[in-house]
Amino acid sequence: MDKNQLAIFENFKIRRHYNEKEEVWYFSVVDIIGALLDQNDFQKSRSYWKKLAQRLREEGSQVVTNCHRLKMVAADGKMRETDVASVETILRIIQTVPSKRAEPFKLWLAKVGYERLQEMADPEKSINRARENWQKHGRSNQWIQQRMMGQEIRNKLTDYWKNNEVKEKKEYAILTNIIHEEWSGVSVQSHKKMKGLKTQNLRDHMSDAELVFTALAELSTRQIAETMETKGLEENKIPAIKGGSIAKNARKSLEAKTGKPVVTGKNFLLASEVKK
Repeated sequence: MDKNQLAIFENFKIRRHYNEKEEVWYFSVVDIIGALLDQNDFQKSRSYWKKLAQRLREEGSQVVTNCHRLKMVAADGKMRETDVASVETILRIIQTVPSKRAEPFKLWLAKVGYERLQEMADPEKSINRARENWQKHGRSNQWIQQRMMGQEIRNKLTDYWKNNEVKEKKEYAILTNIIHEEWSGVSVQSHKKMKGLKTQNLRDHMSDAELVFTALAELSTRQIAETMETKGLEENKIPAIKGGSIAKNARKSLEAKTGKPVVTGKNFLLASEVKK
């Protein structure tokens, strides 16, 4: 994948960069501003963003702080530093720009915010929404059942980590990768690359078998961790390896009987998504 691609917003080209480690797209803020203002003059868009950024700082907004500096190809073909931001931050910036083009984004944000409030008040709505989305993408009822069962097992594991001194996100990711690599023989990133995935969720593109073995590995990890009463990252690496090993042995046994690999490059991507 070309990590530096152009996104098209109406007739405007938006520079962007994909950070593989963070799995996040970063977009040029000045390009976004130009598209919102229907302004083809880069310097005028840059000046507008400079003034807007100053106002946001004075108001105590964290939006500008969340922007980063990256080198991107400028109009003269040279690599020059410019402000970039993630989708989340870009959407917040868009809310501050008076533009008719911003309205679809604002309406979308309002809709998503309302749905999130509903889901927080009634978690079943979130579950039903996920089921509906998977059905729309052609997943079978059996696959959906496996996916939801696996998510429940995953949640119980992360609940254990959370209650036993494992830090969210970074340390969760480290332990998850240990479990995954132990049972499957490949890292999470390698598995995603094998399936041709970019920002997509790996589990949403697993086969029934991959989902089952992932669930077995995480279930085993939690039960071993509970038995050992492990705390913190280092101690929890031990049950992660042991839990993954249990699923690995089961995977090898099945592969020996069927002659077919469990871990594959198959995915549920549409043809249009593969090109992105």
